[in-house]
Amino acid sequence: MRDFTTVTSPPELRFGQDAELDAWLLHFLTENTLEHATDPDKNASPEQLRFMVGLGDDEVFAPCSDRMLTLLLNNALDPQLKGEYLTRWRTLVGLVREHVHDAEDRRRILHLCRYKFRMVQASPIIIPSRLMKRFMTMFLAVSGLEDPFRERRREANESAWKALKHENTERFLAECPPTLSTCAHLDDVRLELDLRELERLLHLSTRRELWTTGAPPDIEAMRRECEAQTRCYDILRACFGRDAGRELKILLIPEESGGLILDLLLARALVRQGHRVIMAVKSGPHFMAPVFWDWDHDSVLAGQLRDAFFVSEPRMAKNDLLKAQRENHFLVISDGTREDLNLYRTSVTFARAWKEADLIIAKGASARRRLIETHHDYTRDIICYWRDESGRFGIVHREKPAHIRKFNEADLSALAGSIISSMRRARAAGKSVMFYSAIVGSIPGQTATALKVLSTFVEHLRERLDQTFVINPGEHFIEGMDADDLMYMWERVQRSGLIDVWRFQTVEDIEKSFELMGQKVPPFWAGKDATFSTGCTKEMRIALEVQKQHPEMQITGPSPEKFLRRREYGVGKFFDASIPVR
Repeated sequence: MRDFTTVTSPPELRFGQDAELDAWLLHFLTENTLEHATDPDKNASPEQLRFMVGLGDDEVFAPCSDRMLTLLLNNALDPQLKGEYLTRWRTLVGLVREHVHDAEDRRRILHLCRYKFRMVQASPIIIPSRLMKRFMTMFLAVSGLEDPFRERRREANESAWKALKHENTERFLAECPPTLSTCAHLDDVRLELDLRELERLLHLSTRRELWTTGAPPDIEAMRRECEAQTRCYDILRACFGRDAGRELKILLIPEESGGLILDLLLARALVRQGHRVIMAVKSGPHFMAPVFWDWDHDSVLAGQLRDAFFVSEPRMAKNDLLKAQRENHFLVISDGTREDLNLYRTSVTFARAWKEADLIIAKGASARRRLIETHHDYTRDIICYWRDESGRFGIVHREKPAHIRKFNEADLSALAGSIISSMRRARAAGKSVMFYSAIVGSIPGQTATALKVLSTFVEHLRERLDQTFVINPGEHFIEGMDADDLMYMWERVQRSGLIDVWRFQTVEDIEKSFELMGQKVPPFWAGKDATFSTGCTKEMRIALEVQKQHPEMQITGPSPEKFLRRREYGVGKFFDASIPVR
């Protein structure tokens, strides 16, 4: 087969360059079962991916390092790629021999996986971690085992807890840093202590001997490491220093059980310093990676998670997630997967947690390969830290690109507050306030036309209605907002109690707009009104609730009973999840 490394490279990989390359990309996505169109229930849509990855037009996201992607583009069984595949095969064989005692079951599992393994070697396009996921799925299904690593994870957590309570560990974490010999300002002392605590926890949480052997840390070695590697402290100061000066929302991605006990200390330290933390663990067994329900079988872990709020809902809405974060400083969620970090397979809740975060803190070599050793831009700042096979500690801070804008809760509240202020000024001037709800993004591919239809009719209303302040939602859209952001902002405006007339778009409104534009009504606009819109459907529910509190508010347009067709936006989309894209 053709070697595509001669015509492209990972940073240049996108659809539309070459027909044969397009075919290879589709083959890559489908063979790795990552294509949303073929399995929308399991794979993230392009819009959901853009919560986490800054994808350009026609750009393809690969959940692996650029080195691995280059090996796959080569279309040959490179010795490095073969070595990666063999590592997964040997892992499977070890699992089967250890956990499957019936000889016939062992043969059945190994023969089944061997067929898959030979297919992968003959056509090397599968990401090794995806191959391991298939092996594990077949192993668990045929063996009937629920979770062969649960007891090991419990033992690792117990060992880490014992090592943590050792006097050496407590002394290392609690001793005053030598840099505090002088004190110019109390704020400087507080900041220094906070940063040194985080620095020590990051270093300590990567020391696998704490939970593999139960050995306490060598205090002198840890001191020397922290003093020699100033990069960690510098990165923490850049992210958490006084210049940042605000509460951060942090998504914490741990690596493995045992180290998880130290990660929980890190989470509590961040919460104590005024931040809000979400920790994302696995939804099901993936070797030693912590699993969402582990606390149910692990008394040590349950004790360490006593202050956490667990969110089991895999498709949490934006408002619900923000509410949970306001009410709880520390949340635990599932990332929705049973494999190494794969953003295609993560849950909607995880994607929203990433989108709402100010900072991602990810631990381990696997996270480093996927988040650092790749050309892809990510939508949030990332701190990734790990300890390599030689025992050397590493840490990298990857900032999000300047062109990617984040609308946090405060930003959206400020935008809503500005609109509410203009409504108050209009009322003070004796004007009536009208809110106009209309189709904007509910017809795929027609957003630009919808905005023109909306603006044309609102101008018509403004010319016709005296002393009326008409709010056009299309005038307040900012590039980079998605449906979640818009609905959150507008709900604050709509519940302000300042709306006198809430008008919903009718068929006649749309026909009048096209008439004013000098056009005939296109076929896909014929007969449409606000009832076709997911946003308008949500807004009608809000309008009815607001009217109960403010009975003087009028609702005009289609009757509320007709708003039955739409339910929820597709994640990251401006149209309903039930509408197919053609």
